[in-house]
Amino acid sequence: MRRRSKRRHSPGGGGGGGGGWGEEEEEVKAKVLRPLRRSSSQGEEPEKTPPPPPPPPSSTRRYHHHKTYASPNHKTYGSEETPSPGSGVRRNHHHKTYERRAPISKRLEPGQHGGAAGPGGAEGRAGSIAEADRSLPRNNHKRENGFPDGATTTTTTNGDVSKHSQPPLGNAQTTTNSSAQPRSSHARSRRSSSRSRSTSSRGHGRKSGSCEDDDEGHMVYDTGLVLRERFEVVSSLGEGAFAKVVRCIDRHNGRDVALKIIKNIDRYREAARSEVEVLEEIRRLDDDDRFACVKMLEWFDHHGHVCIVFELLGLSTFDFLKHNDFLPFTVEQIRHMAFQVVKAVCFLHRNKLTHTDLKPENILFVCSDYQMEHNAKMRRDERTLRSLDVKVVDFGNAIFDHEHHTSVVSTRHYRAPEVILDLGWNQACDVWSMGCILMEFYLGLMMFQVHTRTHDSKEHLAMMERILGPIPPHLLNKTKKQHYVHAERLDWDENGSKGRYVRKNCKPLKHYMQSKSMEHEQLFDLIRSMMEYDVNRRITMEEALWHPFFTPLRKDTRK
Repeated sequence: MRRRSKRRHSPGGGGGGGGGWGEEEEEVKAKVLRPLRRSSSQGEEPEKTPPPPPPPPSSTRRYHHHKTYASPNHKTYGSEETPSPGSGVRRNHHHKTYERRAPISKRLEPGQHGGAAGPGGAEGRAGSIAEADRSLPRNNHKRENGFPDGATTTTTTNGDVSKHSQPPLGNAQTTTNSSAQPRSSHARSRRSSSRSRSTSSRGHGRKSGSCEDDDEGHMVYDTGLVLRERFEVVSSLGEGAFAKVVRCIDRHNGRDVALKIIKNIDRYREAARSEVEVLEEIRRLDDDDRFACVKMLEWFDHHGHVCIVFELLGLSTFDFLKHNDFLPFTVEQIRHMAFQVVKAVCFLHRNKLTHTDLKPENILFVCSDYQMEHNAKMRRDERTLRSLDVKVVDFGNAIFDHEHHTSVVSTRHYRAPEVILDLGWNQACDVWSMGCILMEFYLGLMMFQVHTRTHDSKEHLAMMERILGPIPPHLLNKTKKQHYVHAERLDWDENGSKGRYVRKNCKPLKHYMQSKSMEHEQLFDLIRSMMEYDVNRRITMEEALWHPFFTPLRKDTRK
């Protein structure tokens, strides 16, 4: 089966201008500097000359797009409590793009909502999965655009060192700093400086010192290569469009790690530094590893290649399906894996971060060891996992709510309809992707098997309608892709070759159910709630945590 190739979006950067001497100032400068040089050569004391007048102030004013920062002594407290299950709290903050960058809002410290301990909190730490769900860090303050907002913070990152200095996680109160920059400008300045450093480094296809790149910009390496006199390459784990992943031994502690080596190309290097920022923020917020997000151990630059060190995980859920002849997971296995992923993505959403690229390839088993068991009904041997612990990986396309949102995100087969129709997107696009993933776990195959050669978005929409019903007219009326629409309906020929392909390969959602048992009914109800066309009606990740499908896990934990 063909799989999807990753798409990577390179973040933009800004530049700054500088001042200069005018004509009069140049004359003054020449008169002043010539006697100084002559006097110095003769060993005489240079004459004291009045400094040249400063250049006239510019009449251009700089307007900041963010609100005034609070004073250093100002403190912010979380006042609202976590909404109860079924409270109907939804995020109606879909948008298209941001023309202005707002300051990064504070990712909450432990206990900020109602005093319960969040990640890293020392008191009241949840002792069960259900309690941990309630203690997810959140921020209930609202801005005018509908997004949650809070205090500003800065993350200290030094591009010349491999480790990130982690500030200690404090109590419920957070103090704003009037001198702190918003993340957007702070990140932009750091990205600009890193760009200036990277442009001086070599391009791909050339040698620099002991490092050599291939024609595509990948680093050429052999088994036994040691990076930074610490990480020894043992084997290759995989290769993507912009990076290779190798297995290494950390000589400092003998631990096996995964090392992601980014291509030595400017746009990929900039994207990698953005990923590092997100990973550092996740590490700071979840220092006790309660949420299923991959942990970055450190990062460094090796001759223009950004190298990110991760904990070593097992196979991806897609690779396990592939090695197991695409035999679907059982409902009970899906329940355990889905709960971990939903909880992890809910953690991201509460901290105003959208993953944007959820798919089975980006959900990895912590340990993919298995045992072979014979399935008498299917008359074949099957691989049975010994552990169902998973983690979400690949934050290269993750984006904070306040940052610019590109018009297209997600791998095609898991792309939400609002993205295809160019209606603007928000965190709800992750929920749609999660619904597609659950169906793929259940079926062993992709839900929307769009032709990979044509990449026809209209065909993708037609598949959605075949499985989920018609797209609401009010969404079709708002789309910029009016060539997809005719008479408030999708302009689609059901009798053409593509129409026949859709009818053959797709059927209504309920027809995919393999049993009418309660657990199957609950799973499909969750999937249908995640795949609502209208983002205002689509379930949120927080609401999904309290869906009846996950009730057995909460009951087992309480026992």
